[in-house]
Amino acid sequence: MRVFAYFTIAAFFLLSAFAAFSDSGIAAIRGIAPGSPILGAVLFEDTPGGLKVTVDLQGAPPGKHGFHIHEFGVLTNGGNDAGGHFNPAGKPHGYLPSDGLDKAHAGDLGNIEIGPDGKGSLALTIPGLTLSGGPTSVGGRSVILHAKEDDFGQPVGNAGPRIGGGVIVLKARQ
Repeated sequence: MRVFAYFTIAAFFLLSAFAAFSDSGIAAIRGIAPGSPILGAVLFEDTPGGLKVTVDLQGAPPGKHGFHIHEFGVLTNGGNDAGGHFNPAGKPHGYLPSDGLDKAHAGDLGNIEIGPDGKGSLALTIPGLTLSGGPTSVGGRSVILHAKEDDFGQPVGNAGPRIGGGVIVLKARQ
């Protein structure tokens, strides 16, 4: 019991210190299906205006694709183990950049447009989201690229299967 208590206390302080010094993060995006050519990165940065999210993808099918932050940082089982959209306040599905945290899931980033060359990018700043600390922190969660366009319907936008994803890893301040 004593060893467990020491381990728990040490883990708490280690994780608290790491979170306190994190102001950027990255998710390396990979295709979920074996042999998928989808690759990319999502950069996250805490800013005074909110969480800055910058996405660059390649190898994805052309068209619009739902792009969301999901509950868990696990991509097994075809990406389904990532859980649902990150939604700590229990809000309906929407478009977070315009609807805000009062009217949309905290993970509702909308769509990313992929060109005929398989490349796409997206840049957003989301007030109220953070990388670490508080109920709207996204560190350790996952980002998911869906097969279809998010039509903003309820309850999750009808964007279809998960075709790409990555876990959001925090980077300590230098």
